Amino acid sequence: MRRSKKSRKWLRNLFLAFAIILVAGIIYSVYQYNSGLAMAEDSHLKDSENAFDPFEGADVQFGQINVLLMGSDARDEDGRSDTLMIAHYDQTTNKVKLISIMRDTYVDIPDHGMDKINAAFAIGGPELVRKTIKQNFDIDVNYYALVDFKGFPKIIDLLAPDGIEVDIPYEMSHGIGMTLHPGEQTLHGNELLGYVRFRHDRLSDFGRVERQQEVLTKVKEQIGVSSFMNLPKILGVVDSYVDTNVDNKTILTIGKGIVNGKSNSMDTLRIPTADSYEDKRVDVGEVLDIDLDKNKQAIEEFLSAKEND
Repeated sequence: MRRSKKSRKWLRNLFLAFAIILVAGIIYSVYQYNSGLAMAEDSHLKDSENAFDPFEGADVQFGQINVLLMGSDARDEDGRSDTLMIAHYDQTTNKVKLISIMRDTYVDIPDHGMDKINAAFAIGGPELVRKTIKQNFDIDVNYYALVDFKGFPKIIDLLAPDGIEVDIPYEMSHGIGMTLHPGEQTLHGNELLGYVRFRHDRLSDFGRVERQQEVLTKVKEQIGVSSFMNLPKILGVVDSYVDTNVDNKTILTIGKGIVNGKSNSMDTLRIPTADSYEDKRVDVGEVLDIDLDKNKQAIEEFLSAKEND
């Protein structure tokens, strides 16, 4: 009888401790989430509703998730997407790959004819971008995320609080509202935003895409348990600065997979690839006239390549 009472008391205490931890965890998560929302007071991404067609992303097949990433830049008054990427995540290997598509890539936009690929967003939003990518590159996109560049510094600082080390080759100032001096240094928040937006150098938009991939790769390398613990606050910021159809469960699954993954590296690809395009001037301006077959093959090989780590 005495042993039975001790057993019941032990179980009661265990249940009480579990309940306290659970409640504390909920309170912490809510507090972190609200803290994230409070950081996003200057976001206007969702203030106005656009009459775009609903996003009809393909169903996820074999654990291969493709997320269309688009950057919204207030400097582009015509509403064109400033940045266009496809983030590929393999649920089996936890490997992340990143494809950047140059904004001036000349493609066939469904029902609208030939134009720069960044015009697809202004014409028909994320769904038309998805259709354009499918028609030209035969990639099935499952989700989309439209990022307000105002939120980029805050999201990056939460994911990489120690900053990102870069080697700036020359002074960067024109068009970014700041001056970044040459040399190796650690950048945070707004400085990193200026670094990835600058495109007034000899490489023009090619250099900008290269820097974007560099920063995202280094952020990926820094993601760890501390970032996972900060997830509620990150989701709070994301809720205001990112318009997406990726549900929190999927974000949690991907985040957990990245943290537990064996490799912190991230493979990147730029479209068009080298020697697969020509600079041309057409009725819509200066474009990159690409060899579609070469670039489709490059994407297929890139996504199917096995991890070498």
